[in-house]
Amino acid sequence: MSASSPLTVGVVGAGRVGAVLGAALNAAGHHVVAAAAVSTASRSRAARLLPGAAILPADEVARAADDLLLLAVPDDALAGVVSGLAATGALRPGQVVAHTSGAHGLAVLGDRRGMALHPAMTFTGTALDLERLPGIAWGVTTADRVFAARLVADLGGVPEWVAEDARPVYHAALAHGANHLVTLINEAADLLRAAGIEEPSRILSPLLHAALDNALRLGDAALTGPVSRGDAGTVGKHLDGMPAEAVPAYLALARRTADRAIASGRLRPQDAALLLDVLSRAAVGSPS
Repeated sequence: MSASSPLTVGVVGAGRVGAVLGAALNAAGHHVVAAAAVSTASRSRAARLLPGAAILPADEVARAADDLLLLAVPDDALAGVVSGLAATGALRPGQVVAHTSGAHGLAVLGDRRGMALHPAMTFTGTALDLERLPGIAWGVTTADRVFAARLVADLGGVPEWVAEDARPVYHAALAHGANHLVTLINEAADLLRAAGIEEPSRILSPLLHAALDNALRLGDAALTGPVSRGDAGTVGKHLDGMPAEAVPAYLALARRTADRAIASGRLRPQDAALLLDVLSRAAVGSPS
């Protein structure tokens, strides 16, 4: 069996990721014959994206997947799903078991032939996601690199080989960057609304797109603003003017920004002294 020939595939977990990847596998010439979808939303998603797949219990999906079983379930549920399928005898030799967890590697699969196959992308669970897959990176941990590379290529991606013990840090990096970015943007939008701006996205969109591009190209050299200049007075006014619930996150990020600005040579320690004092005093009085 090789990923270059059509695979018979089963998908356990027709959530935002599983249904989209199943659709991508179908588009690449493979055959998703069955999917496990429990919730109403998952069933609806499977009907849209995997119209040719039978909706079956997880153990029956595993039995129908002659070549590849894709487990797209929450990280904390993965071990239980694997052990449950094994207990029913649904997993068999020769079948490749792949999971989409970023945090887990191969250990969660036991001694089965398998791979950790994590797409470095955020998903909506709609056909729009299929347009975003070409060219993305996949965090892959496996002993079968040839098969994995061909499978990722079929999905239009590029494999990034991640060591087993590095999976948690790899996943933390992506969650820190993507998930916390959403929180950060929405925090900024809330502050703009508090300042009387009715359409925060009109201000934030060009600014944040430019900041992201600069950060990816220039690293810490992209830092601008009052923290990177050591403008303690301005930062103090920020802290005095913003809602109390926004202060802890601002403080944490301002302190980390100051650390990086100092380490990169953009902010001299002597120029940072007053700024760090303002941040320290505000942290003492900030709600936890």
